[in-house]
Amino acid sequence: MFRLFRLWRLAGRDLRLLWFALRHPARPAWLAPLAVLLLLWALDPLNLADPLLGFADDLLLLPLVLHLALRLLPPQVLAGFGRRTA
Repeated sequence: MFRLFRLWRLAGRDLRLLWFALRHPARPAWLAPLAVLLLLWALDPLNLADPLLGFADDLLLLPLVLHLALRLLPPQVLAGFGRRTA
């Protein structure tokens, strides 16, 4: 259970990083479409059709995919976020 809370705390930081990166001038071209796809994934009607699968999807897979995608950001974007939060 503790790992799940750590994952969600990390997801909160990742959402702030995503918001920062979307407004950064050096953001990669793939970031905006990825953000839209992640939003659509979170709002997916599959959550209504099969609640258990939707729960596992939103609780585990979505934060992991977000974190892995943000690890591909350019160093100057990550450095800018580090200066902003420090």
